[in-house]
Amino acid sequence: MPAAAVATKRSGADTKGAGKAMTDTERKLRNLGLVLPEDFVLHLPLRYEDETRVIPISQLRPGFAGQVEGEITKSEVLYRPRRQLTAILADDSGELQLRWLNFYPSQQKQVTVGKRLRARGEVRGGLFGREMVHPRLTNADAPLPTALTPVYPSTEGLPQLTLRRAIAQALDRADLSDTLPPQALARYDLPPFAPAIRALHTPAQGESEAALLDRVHPAWRRIKFDELLAQQLSLAAARAARRVKEAEVLPVRDEPGGLVDRLYQALPFKLTGAQQRVVAEISADLARPYPMHRLLQGDVGSGKTVVAAIAAAQAIAGGAQ
Repeated sequence: MPAAAVATKRSGADTKGAGKAMTDTERKLRNLGLVLPEDFVLHLPLRYEDETRVIPISQLRPGFAGQVEGEITKSEVLYRPRRQLTAILADDSGELQLRWLNFYPSQQKQVTVGKRLRARGEVRGGLFGREMVHPRLTNADAPLPTALTPVYPSTEGLPQLTLRRAIAQALDRADLSDTLPPQALARYDLPPFAPAIRALHTPAQGESEAALLDRVHPAWRRIKFDELLAQQLSLAAARAARRVKEAEVLPVRDEPGGLVDRLYQALPFKLTGAQQRVVAEISADLARPYPMHRLLQGDVGSGKTVVAAIAAAQAIAGGAQ
């Protein structure tokens, strides 16, 4: 969760509907981890779609998404090789086949011959030319969006429109107060949290799709900063919690003839500078009265095993395992 405080504005209405059976939509939202307003606020888009313009059918390219508008000139249910609904959408520049492998009577009614529709989806090359499988349809006279449309992580049976509405409501209910002081925002050239999070959910008209998709937009920079800061604060809190715990003190015992000294003498090689440095760091940790928390990493053959053996010898020499 970002470091910015995203707290719910709670009121007596929070308990309204207590005991009410959970709806199917609520269950699906909960499966996505979406319960409180802040959960919805931090459910960020996977990508964006440009629904602000319509292009001629002739300009569609396989492998790319597009939005076209035209008239249904043919609609039928085929039974070979499997039951499917197909329709032909035509404009002045060409034709596009629409295909549904699973469909409802309402969808079949939606693509009756003579209707003018707008279709959006990924284009692929079919047996009879360009086609869209399970395209999203709207009426041709519906107003076009003026900005990019966010696409969210979802689950089966949970439409994007439902998610967008729920997130829009959460943005109005959640407290988007900023926890970063103005000095930090200025130092790292970061936008305030509230406009940043709103910019990701509701991009402004003319916003760069590339900047949003590549996550280099200033709003994404702010979210990345918050996530890294939250991680570092969490690690610092974990370190502080370890410091109050007690651990057996295992002092360094490198006296001549001692176990650690005998191990050094038995080695057929001399430790490298890096190995000696790491051994000293671990030895110092073992001699402290609180638990050690350290990760030893290195390439194959870099000497991790001998470093661990020396640490084990120090523990054994101190009377531990």
